[in-house]
Amino acid sequence: KDASAANYIILNWEKLKLPFEKFWLKKNALLWLPQERGVLVLTSALEQRLVLRWTDGNQLIPDSTSSPVSKEVSQDVIEILKIIFNVAHRLYRQEPDEEEAALYRRLAAVLHHCLLLSCDGADTLEELQGHTVNILSALPLTCLDVLLAVPVGQASHKYEGVNMDCVHALVLFMDRRLNRGQKLKEKLTPVLSLLTESSRVHRETRHYLRQKILPPLKDVAVRPEQDSTLRGQLVRLMTHVDTDVKDCAAELLFVLCKENVSRFVKYTGYGNAAGLLAARGLLNGRRNSGDGQFASHYSSDSDSDTEEYRQARSKINLVTGRVEAEQPDPMEGMTEEEKEKEACRLICMINRLSQ
Repeated sequence: KDASAANYIILNWEKLKLPFEKFWLKKNALLWLPQERGVLVLTSALEQRLVLRWTDGNQLIPDSTSSPVSKEVSQDVIEILKIIFNVAHRLYRQEPDEEEAALYRRLAAVLHHCLLLSCDGADTLEELQGHTVNILSALPLTCLDVLLAVPVGQASHKYEGVNMDCVHALVLFMDRRLNRGQKLKEKLTPVLSLLTESSRVHRETRHYLRQKILPPLKDVAVRPEQDSTLRGQLVRLMTHVDTDVKDCAAELLFVLCKENVSRFVKYTGYGNAAGLLAARGLLNGRRNSGDGQFASHYSSDSDSDTEEYRQARSKINLVTGRVEAEQPDPMEGMTEEEKEKEACRLICMINRLSQ
């Protein structure tokens, strides 16, 4: 009922030897503690449950005998992750001091391990990764660099000399959530937001995601939203009825294009891109590259086109983003007087639309 009682429960948790099913007592006790203290205790609980150790060089060493994680341990970890989110969600967009940053980096390193766990049961793994992503999306951006700081070693996914196992796991997680298509705002927006912000501040992450989501265009006969790839699935969300889902999907693709308008239109089509461009005041195309708050994070490398795209570029309809069949001339067979009348009619329509 007060902070001193809460502190006693936390400090003597192991001594009390209460069953893990009564972790709700520890959860309620944590609400009485300062935020940093709660995060520290819960991070330690995660390390203990997953049998994790730290080297002298501050590298995390997992227990090699604990894979795959049992269902019992997985459920305990999920409960701890839920509590961490309730304690730490207020960190969103905050700039931590040096001591807090060290604590959150330690938590991020443990969460990196959670993303790569293998569990008994696909549903259990999905739930565990979902709660992990929720916490990562709430942590200060400056503390997420540890996700890429893992030594490459025997990493199955690496790019430009950086370990990309964590980013690859997030891409697979996003793909599964896209395919399910249920509760997109609740289930999908956290991972979209996490990938977007990580791409803004980490060049290697952005390059790797571009390789997976926006590879150089080859097939330009299909409208972007009709494509079955990750790009197509995200482009379809750009016209979703839910504003949050639509904005998150568009923002991720825009950042992967380094906030370059022409490149963004090239991959999505002008019709799909219009919503984000209008919201940013870029619909007239006057600004052609990212020159906003995060412009300094983008390198000056150019976009590479495939031979197939270069050959078809002049025939691509920028509105739909694909090569359209040639249409007959609508003014064929008209007299000069009829053409002039039609031109005046179009001018009037454009004026009314502008007004």
